[in-house]
Amino acid sequence: MAQSDFGRALAGAERRMERAAVELARTRHLLEREDMAGAFGSAFAFSAEVEKLALLARVLPAYTGHPKAAELTEQMLLDTVPIEMGYARRGWFLLKIPALLPKKGTGSPIYIQQYLYPALRRYFDGKPPACYRSCVLAYRHVYQRGRPERAYRDHDNIEVNMVTDIITLYLLPDDAPRRCAHYYCSAAGEVDCTEVYVVPASRFPEWLAAEQADDLKEDTLYETSEIWA
Repeated sequence: MAQSDFGRALAGAERRMERAAVELARTRHLLEREDMAGAFGSAFAFSAEVEKLALLARVLPAYTGHPKAAELTEQMLLDTVPIEMGYARRGWFLLKIPALLPKKGTGSPIYIQQYLYPALRRYFDGKPPACYRSCVLAYRHVYQRGRPERAYRDHDNIEVNMVTDIITLYLLPDDAPRRCAHYYCSAAGEVDCTEVYVVPASRFPEWLAAEQADDLKEDTLYETSEIWA
C-alpha cells in the first residue's frame, strides 16, 4: 500500500525526533565529561534538529486534510509564541520577541514568518498603521544576566532580515537605506529576548540616550499612534 503524504511527513518527524534525542543524550554525556567544546557542538546540532522538527510539526496537521488545519495552527502559534508590540509614548514602535534571533549558517528562517506575520496582521487589522518615512530600525538583543559575552549572537543574520521584511509590510514604505537606517546593540536583562524598535529619525538621539541609560522600559504600549497627536 502506497504511503500517504501524511504518513511520509509523520515518518520524517519521527526521524527528526530520534536524531534530536541522540544529540541531546550526546550533549549530556559530554557535559558529564566536562568537554564543553564538544558539548557546544552537540548542543548546536540538537538545536538544529529541534528547529527542523518544529518546522515539520507546524505543517503536519495540514497533511491530514482537515479543513481548519491552517487556521488552528496559526492560532496555536499565536498562543505559544507570545509577542508584545505597540506604540510607545516617546514616539517609537516596539516589537518584542521572547526568543533570540540566532545566526544560522544553513536553514530557513521561515519559522519566524510562520508566527510573526500572523501576529502583525492581526495586530494591525482594522488599525491605520503609522508610516515611518524616515526612521531607524533598531535591533536590541537582550541576554540573560550571567551569560558569558562569548555566547552573544552575531547581529547580522538571516532572521533579522526576515523580521525587517515583515515589519516593512506594515510600518515602512520600504527598507531602502535612504528611508531606513539600521542600528544593532546588545544588553543584559532578566530573560533572553529581541526588541525591535521603529524609531523616527528625529527621535533617534532620544532613543539612543535612553538605550545607553537602560531606560527603554515602557509601562504601557498603545494600540495606535494617535497618542502622539
